[in-house]
Amino acid sequence: MAVVGPTASAKTEVAMGLAERMGAEIISVDSMQVYRGMNIGVAKPSKEMQARVRHHLIDLVEPDENFTVAEFQRRARDLIAGSPVPLIVCGGSGLHFRAVVDPYSFPPHNPRIRSVLDRLPPAVASARLLEADPEAGVHLDLHNPRRVARALEVLSLSGRTPSEPAEQGRRLQVQGYEPLIPFRAVGLDPAEHIGARVAARLAVMRREGLLEEVAGLAGRMGATASQAVGYRQLLAVVRGEITEEEGFRQTERATLDLVKRQRTFFRRDPRIRWLPWSQDPDERLAMAWEAFSGVVR
Repeated sequence: MAVVGPTASAKTEVAMGLAERMGAEIISVDSMQVYRGMNIGVAKPSKEMQARVRHHLIDLVEPDENFTVAEFQRRARDLIAGSPVPLIVCGGSGLHFRAVVDPYSFPPHNPRIRSVLDRLPPAVASARLLEADPEAGVHLDLHNPRRVARALEVLSLSGRTPSEPAEQGRRLQVQGYEPLIPFRAVGLDPAEHIGARVAARLAVMRREGLLEEVAGLAGRMGATASQAVGYRQLLAVVRGEITEEEGFRQTERATLDLVKRQRTFFRRDPRIRWLPWSQDPDERLAMAWEAFSGVVR
């Protein structure tokens, strides 16, 4: 089961209610909740919430570490395979969600090899790839240096080429939304209420000490964590580059931009049943419960 949707759509609230009714646990599919110390700005479940319902895949690494989608995928699938209780996947990180349930494949990565390949002239890199795989241009854009470099990196580490039949089969499954792990999902979206909900949530985060949280993490956030919405904007405040008011204005705009991207990603997925929006929390939970009635009864 899964509860997905854009930021500020009450996903956690609904997932918590379902989990308590079912005796289930929650797998968080949030790319930033994996980082310790990033609590307020990523709306991480509180200790009280975690005491009520067990949550997985949060607080896994320090904010200066790199935590890949591939590692997230491995841990989530291990949890699903070995869990003795029902699990609810909940979150707004679309790639992480699909990496868990769909046949996404993440080839190996080697920073040293990649740095060498990134320095190749584009024409040389394309020629090298075409020498190994004459049909590579059918499957990827040879005018995109990053895509070409990544293909050469994968070729170097695994011998896999863009034209490999198995790789093409996985891509077709992903494009066709054919799941590797069968699931039922509901989507929540406040529609025209999203702006007010984002503003209200950000105001609460500000009162709870989001700026102080960011200041405490400054200097020990890696390339990924430092780009999180809210943290990126408020780090500029901490450095004295912009005012606090401007930092929070930028955070609100960035959050609404994130909402647009999340909507676009999730709305493409025909497997998600979008529930009518209700301002009443009890009604939202009741609709979700009914949507999963064939699963939980």
